[in-house]
Amino acid sequence: MTDDIRLATAADVPAVRAVTDAAYHHYIERIGVVPAPMEADHAADVAAGRVYVTGDPVTGLLVLVPRPYEGRLLLESIAVHPDAAGQGVGRRLLAFVEAHARALGFIEVTLYTNALMWENQKIYPRYGYEVVERRVDGPYDRVHYRKRLPRPSGESGD
Repeated sequence: MTDDIRLATAADVPAVRAVTDAAYHHYIERIGVVPAPMEADHAADVAAGRVYVTGDPVTGLLVLVPRPYEGRLLLESIAVHPDAAGQGVGRRLLAFVEAHARALGFIEVTLYTNALMWENQKIYPRYGYEVVERRVDGPYDRVHYRKRLPRPSGESGD
Protein backbone atom coordinates (compact mmCIF):
# COMPACT_ATOMS: atom_id res chain seq x y z
CA MET A 1 0.00 0.00 0.00
CA THR A 2 1.45 3.34 -1.03
CA ASP A 3 -1.33 5.57 0.38
CA ASP A 4 0.90 6.84 3.17
CA ILE A 5 3.50 8.26 0.79
CA ARG A 6 3.16 11.99 0.27
CA LEU A 7 4.94 14.93 -1.27
CA ALA A 8 7.36 16.43 1.24
CA THR A 9 6.86 19.97 2.52
CA ALA A 10 9.35 22.52 3.82
CA ALA A 11 8.56 21.29 7.34
CA ASP A 12 9.89 17.85 6.35
CA VAL A 13 13.36 19.08 5.31
CA PRO A 14 15.04 18.34 8.68
CA ALA A 15 13.56 14.81 8.67
CA VAL A 16 14.61 14.28 5.04
CA ARG A 17 18.16 15.26 5.98
CA ALA A 18 18.13 13.06 9.11
CA VAL A 19 16.77 9.95 7.36
CA THR A 20 19.14 10.38 4.42
CA ASP A 21 22.14 10.77 6.73
CA ALA A 22 21.11 7.77 8.85
CA ALA A 23 20.56 5.59 5.77
CA TYR A 24 23.81 6.49 4.00
CA HIS A 25 26.31 7.40 6.73
CA HIS A 26 27.67 3.88 7.18
CA TYR A 27 28.81 3.86 3.52
CA ILE A 28 31.30 6.72 3.93
CA GLU A 29 34.13 4.53 5.18
CA ARG A 30 33.45 1.78 2.62
CA ILE A 31 33.30 3.98 -0.50
CA GLY A 32 35.81 6.58 0.67
CA VAL A 33 33.59 9.59 -0.05
CA VAL A 34 30.38 11.03 1.32
CA PRO A 35 27.49 9.48 -0.66
CA ALA A 36 25.89 11.99 -3.03
CA PRO A 37 22.44 11.87 -1.35
CA MET A 38 24.00 13.16 1.87
CA GLU A 39 25.33 16.22 0.06
CA ALA A 40 22.11 16.99 -1.81
CA ASP A 41 20.33 20.29 -1.32
CA HIS A 42 17.32 18.78 0.44
CA ALA A 43 15.48 22.09 0.78
CA ALA A 44 15.80 22.76 -2.96
CA ASP A 45 14.68 19.22 -3.83
CA VAL A 46 11.64 19.55 -1.56
CA ALA A 47 10.82 23.00 -2.99
CA ALA A 48 11.05 21.56 -6.52
CA GLY A 49 8.51 18.85 -5.65
CA ARG A 50 10.99 15.99 -6.06
CA VAL A 51 10.84 14.48 -2.57
CA TYR A 52 8.22 12.05 -1.28
CA VAL A 53 8.15 10.83 2.32
CA THR A 54 6.46 8.14 4.35
CA GLY A 55 5.92 7.67 8.06
CA ASP A 56 5.12 9.91 10.99
CA PRO A 57 7.82 10.61 11.95
CA VAL A 58 9.42 10.18 8.52
CA THR A 59 11.01 6.74 8.13
CA GLY A 60 11.62 6.68 4.38
CA LEU A 61 11.86 8.92 1.37
CA LEU A 62 12.35 9.15 -2.36
CA VAL A 63 13.92 11.79 -4.56
CA LEU A 64 12.34 11.53 -8.02
CA VAL A 65 13.45 13.47 -11.09
CA PRO A 66 11.14 13.31 -14.11
CA ARG A 67 12.96 13.15 -17.44
CA PRO A 68 10.05 13.72 -19.85
CA TYR A 69 12.31 14.23 -22.87
CA GLU A 70 13.69 10.72 -22.22
CA GLY A 71 10.38 9.10 -21.25
CA ARG A 72 11.68 8.04 -17.88
CA LEU A 73 11.63 8.77 -14.19
CA LEU A 74 14.97 8.91 -12.40
CA LEU A 75 14.95 7.52 -8.88
CA GLU A 76 17.76 9.73 -7.66
CA SER A 77 17.65 8.56 -4.07
CA ILE A 78 15.78 6.16 -1.84
CA ALA A 79 16.44 6.15 1.89
CA VAL A 80 14.96 4.15 4.74
CA HIS A 81 15.92 4.92 8.31
CA PRO A 82 17.83 1.94 9.78
CA ASP A 83 15.29 1.77 12.64
CA ALA A 84 12.59 0.96 10.05
CA ALA A 85 14.60 -1.71 8.21
CA GLY A 86 12.72 -4.91 7.52
CA GLN A 87 9.28 -3.29 7.84
CA GLY A 88 8.50 -3.11 4.11
CA VAL A 89 9.18 0.62 3.81
CA GLY A 90 11.59 0.18 0.89
CA ARG A 91 9.21 -2.17 -0.92
CA ARG A 92 6.34 0.34 -0.59
CA LEU A 93 8.57 3.16 -1.79
CA LEU A 94 9.66 1.20 -4.86
CA ALA A 95 6.03 0.35 -5.65
CA PHE A 96 5.20 4.04 -5.41
CA VAL A 97 8.00 4.92 -7.84
CA GLU A 98 6.53 2.62 -10.49
CA ALA A 99 2.96 3.84 -9.95
CA HIS A 100 4.13 7.46 -10.10
CA ALA A 101 6.11 6.85 -13.28
CA ARG A 102 3.09 5.24 -14.94
CA ALA A 103 0.85 8.13 -13.84
CA LEU A 104 3.29 10.51 -15.53
CA GLY A 105 3.17 8.40 -18.71
CA PHE A 106 6.77 7.21 -18.47
CA ILE A 107 7.90 3.90 -19.94
CA GLU A 108 10.90 3.38 -17.68
CA VAL A 109 12.38 4.00 -14.24
CA THR A 110 16.14 4.43 -13.91
CA LEU A 111 18.40 4.59 -10.88
CA TYR A 112 22.02 4.16 -9.92
CA THR A 113 23.90 2.97 -6.89
CA ASN A 114 27.53 3.04 -5.88
CA ALA A 115 29.41 -0.07 -7.01
CA LEU A 116 30.52 -0.63 -3.40
CA MET A 117 26.95 -0.59 -2.08
CA TRP A 118 26.57 -4.27 -2.87
CA GLU A 119 23.48 -4.66 -0.68
CA ASN A 120 21.57 -2.48 -3.13
CA GLN A 121 22.83 -4.51 -6.07
CA LYS A 122 21.09 -7.55 -4.57
CA ILE A 123 17.82 -5.69 -4.02
CA TYR A 124 17.11 -3.97 -7.35
CA PRO A 125 17.12 -7.08 -9.58
CA ARG A 126 14.51 -8.64 -7.26
CA TYR A 127 12.21 -5.77 -8.24
CA GLY A 128 12.79 -6.16 -11.97
CA TYR A 129 15.64 -3.71 -12.47
CA GLU A 130 18.41 -4.66 -14.88
CA VAL A 131 21.96 -3.37 -15.02
CA VAL A 132 22.51 -0.99 -17.93
CA GLU A 133 26.10 0.06 -17.33
CA ARG A 134 28.79 0.80 -14.80
CA ARG A 135 30.25 4.28 -15.06
CA VAL A 136 32.47 6.58 -13.05
CA ASP A 137 30.80 9.95 -12.39
CA GLY A 138 33.35 12.18 -10.65
CA PRO A 139 34.35 10.44 -7.41
CA TYR A 140 31.51 7.92 -7.70
CA ASP A 141 31.77 4.47 -9.31
CA ARG A 142 28.12 3.78 -10.14
CA VAL A 143 26.07 0.87 -11.41
CA HIS A 144 23.12 2.16 -13.47
CA TYR A 145 19.82 0.26 -13.60
CA ARG A 146 16.56 0.51 -15.47
CA LYS A 147 13.15 -1.05 -15.28
CA ARG A 148 10.95 -0.91 -18.32
CA LEU A 149 7.33 -0.50 -17.38
CA PRO A 150 4.69 -2.53 -19.16
CA ARG A 151 2.35 -0.50 -21.30
CA PRO A 152 -1.28 -0.50 -20.23
CA SER A 153 -3.32 -3.05 -22.16
CA GLY A 154 -4.69 -1.63 -25.36
CA GLU A 155 -1.67 0.58 -26.02
CA SER A 156 0.45 -0.29 -28.99
CA GLY A 157 4.22 -0.48 -28.71
CA ASP A 158 6.69 1.28 -30.92
